Amino acid sequence: MKKLISYMVISSAFVGSAWAQKSISITNPTDNNRLELVSIPFSKFTKHFGVDTIFTIKDQASGKVYLHQLEKLGQSQPQNVLVQVPISSKGKLNLVVSKDKAPSFPSKTYARYVPERFDDFAWENDVVAFRMYGKALEGRADDAQGMDYWAKRTENLVVNKWYKGDDYHKDHGEGLDYYSVGQTLGAGDIALYHNNTIQFTKHYRTYQILDNGPLRTTFKLTFEPQTIENQEIALTKTISIDAGQNFNKIVVDLNNKQANKTPVVVGLAKRNESKPEVEFDKDDKTLVYWEPNINDAGHTGTALVLTNQKVQYIDSNEKQFLLKTEISNNKTFVYYNGAAWNKAGKITSFGQWEDAVEDYAEHIRKPLKVKLK
Repeated sequence: MKKLISYMVISSAFVGSAWAQKSISITNPTDNNRLELVSIPFSKFTKHFGVDTIFTIKDQASGKVYLHQLEKLGQSQPQNVLVQVPISSKGKLNLVVSKDKAPSFPSKTYARYVPERFDDFAWENDVVAFRMYGKALEGRADDAQGMDYWAKRTENLVVNKWYKGDDYHKDHGEGLDYYSVGQTLGAGDIALYHNNTIQFTKHYRTYQILDNGPLRTTFKLTFEPQTIENQEIALTKTISIDAGQNFNKIVVDLNNKQANKTPVVVGLAKRNESKPEVEFDKDDKTLVYWEPNINDAGHTGTALVLTNQKVQYIDSNEKQFLLKTEISNNKTFVYYNGAAWNKAGKITSFGQWEDAVEDYAEHIRKPLKVKLK
């Protein structure tokens, strides 16, 4: 009898332990279905689950494997665990962790320096692609200022393929580069704004790739100090792009030796239509633009999402729609820019693009809630 009692106690403890299995609880506070990355500090994650860098994350109920990335942010050791989760409106997920090696999968984000094309820096995910211009382009007849957008309709990464083929201004089934930047801020860049005039900086001088996929790519562009309007200004832009998203997160660090605050604008290039499809939402701090069909290449939507800054909308500029604000020294300035192409088939109208931008802004304000249990 004693043996039987002992066995029953052990069995009961085992059942209780299984029932109390450690997990990641994720809840969606919004009415939108969402696909995005959640971030968990690596040290907290490994301590909680008793793992190192080799593990698999699964749905507790179905056993479905969720993709993850160890985010290093330029450090030698992981800083965060990123998990890509699809979650329904007001939904909840419970994920568990095992010490099994996670299955491999193709990278969904990528960035690189492009010395073969005038110091371009290009980046992409499985939805969109962008580039910034480098020093070698300065002074040329084809010099441009802001951020360029490449219209994709494939989930494949195309940057290397398109540059190698050098024919990316034509659509060969994957998309093309037909977006025109010129002397504008393009698809959502930032510039200084003195005396009600845009003051473009020189192009970036150095780059640092902090993470390069498979689910998030982050890099830093550094601009050399310049004296503009008798003010010496230095800045960096740290840009990250997540798999499955139309948007970049842009973190600007700016230092002005002569003033504590610096006026800036973020902007979207405008085309020449008489009645543009554009909308500024003062409450959400979003600017949404749906370009006309250009040379039968399709419609591009561009957008800006600001966070806690005071914003003034300026629509009187001939070449671009602008949002004016200020950056304080030693305080990071965060905003988001994004784009969509109707021929990709997912967002095909101004109304759909407005809804997508509104949802994205709400997701920034109401992030997914993550708890380790």
